[in-house]
Amino acid sequence: MYTGNLLGFGLAVSSSAFIGSSFIIKKKGLQRAGACGTRARSGGYGYLLEPLWWIGMLTMVVGEFANFIAYIYAPAVLVTPLGALSIIVSAVLAHFLLNEKLRRMGILGCVLCIVGSTVIVLHAPAEHSISSVEEIWDLATQPTFLLYTASAIAVVMVLVLYCEPRYGQTNMLVYIGVCSINGSLTVMSVKAIGIAIKLTLEGSSQVASYQTWIFVMVAVTCIITQLNYLNKALDTFNTAVVSPIYYAMFTSFTILASAIMFKDWSGQSASTIISVLCGFMTVLSGTMILHSTREPDQQPVSGLGREKVYTRVKADT
Repeated sequence: MYTGNLLGFGLAVSSSAFIGSSFIIKKKGLQRAGACGTRARSGGYGYLLEPLWWIGMLTMVVGEFANFIAYIYAPAVLVTPLGALSIIVSAVLAHFLLNEKLRRMGILGCVLCIVGSTVIVLHAPAEHSISSVEEIWDLATQPTFLLYTASAIAVVMVLVLYCEPRYGQTNMLVYIGVCSINGSLTVMSVKAIGIAIKLTLEGSSQVASYQTWIFVMVAVTCIITQLNYLNKALDTFNTAVVSPIYYAMFTSFTILASAIMFKDWSGQSASTIISVLCGFMTVLSGTMILHSTREPDQQPVSGLGREKVYTRVKADT
């Protein structure tokens, strides 16, 4: 394994542990906030006053920072799929802390995630050498990536303006779709920022380059959007469902975006590319198995529902 890839691997694993834990901590915070106010899925922001939610946010920030550094040293095709390990962490913690049962097939799903991640790590390509932000800007403004970016923005707008008001409360793909598509653009911007910081620390300052600040603005915008819709997804649907679906979609879009922008597969043999894709499919299979064996969230009983139950009990007595 390349030295940069090894460092990126270690950081990505640490990141997954923190991020997986943050899902559970934030979920607990959202539950506490929802018990005494408007829930996030209904447009409430009471969770901002809940200390436990902020602890979860801090945990996620630590994980994302480690992930940020990992992207500097290793290609996205290596770092992003290792996010599957966060699913294992969240599934195990959800089993003990949220009473979301992890069944035997779920354990098999965890094993598949680990096996697939190992295959990806062993066959991931080396990071391309980049000497300036201007070079990254040239990659970001090539016609193929501009087409991807325009398509991503168009789909997000449709999901937010048309699909969310109609299907947001019943179809998790609306919220997760916004998070995942935005996430792919976030990763590309964050990787550019990370490289700029690395080059600056090495003596080649990139602070004066306007391209650096454009990447910063894009990253901040996408991150804020991601957090908002991730909160809605977590507060509306089961954590064990949100985590694997979010991982699968986010990783797929990120690998696609990275392949288009950074040309990760350039110069790689067919066997290496196939091995990495097989590893990703193994991880994806594991997340789907993990998802299919988990219990759905119990929906709260409405006032009318409680009245019907009460009436039925009275009739029986």
